[in-house]
Amino acid sequence: MSPNNKIYVAGHRGMVGSAIVRRLERAGYDNIVTRTSRELDLRNQAAVAEFFATEQPEYVFLAAAKVGGILANNTYRGEFLYDNLLIEANVIEAARVHGVTKLQFLGSSCIYPKMAPQPLTEDALLTGPLEETNEPYAIAKITGIKLCDAYRSQYGCDFISVMPTNLYGPNDNYDLQSSHVLPALIRKFHEAKKENKPEVVMWGTGSPKREFLHADDLADACVFLMQEFSDYGFVNVGTGEDLSILSLAQTIKEVVGYEGEITHDLSKPDGTPRKLMNVDKLHSMGWSHDIGLKEGIERVYANLEDQDWY
Repeated sequence: MSPNNKIYVAGHRGMVGSAIVRRLERAGYDNIVTRTSRELDLRNQAAVAEFFATEQPEYVFLAAAKVGGILANNTYRGEFLYDNLLIEANVIEAARVHGVTKLQFLGSSCIYPKMAPQPLTEDALLTGPLEETNEPYAIAKITGIKLCDAYRSQYGCDFISVMPTNLYGPNDNYDLQSSHVLPALIRKFHEAKKENKPEVVMWGTGSPKREFLHADDLADACVFLMQEFSDYGFVNVGTGEDLSILSLAQTIKEVVGYEGEITHDLSKPDGTPRKLMNVDKLHSMGWSHDIGLKEGIERVYANLEDQDWY
């Protein structure tokens, strides 16, 4: 992949896609093609085929998806499965038909079995039942991995898959009904500080452990893997470090400067007890993350002026 190649970033307005665009532009790639969801509905097979026929991209980063946290995943189970299946199938098939040189499919760490041994290694895929609350989304992402592998096997397509850990960064979703835990906690602590609330209520016990990667680090890994990885299966992308949700909340509380208490709503689910990625495969290729968690949260919190709740 060189700076003059035409590169399509699907999902360029999302947290991951926008980070990939920023990373490419910093490296001098200036032939990037994008479309908003209003301009191109990736669930529409004919529209996607027409787009690929017209634009003829040489490289594709497939970062478009319907995403959300525990509540959204569990509430909109049909939409999360149907929409994500359509998006990935349409883009991957169009990439095959129109001779894309290389495609990278972005998945999610929720593909792993709920009780898989920790840290999660790539070969743990499909070794046990999934976490129930986000099973439809996970099944869609597993299908994307297998579709890339099947196209590599049958058609010789250089289609690869990348599995990021939990992400945060610019262009994150802060809607309390559909966001992931880190942005939701940033918003809760900020609003509690602004309104002088005596407490911030966390979902669950706070005991589950999670790993968090800044989106800019993921984007750097994605560009690295587009250059360095061509094989079946997928590569975990993470930090190899985790912490409890309660510890995360305490870190965010400190960054925000909130002085009240943290309490727990035990009627809400905890989700998977632990979800730490084994990143030995990625480290062995020569890549590791750069942005520490507290530093990353400070960066995010310092740039929230565009949020209407800020």
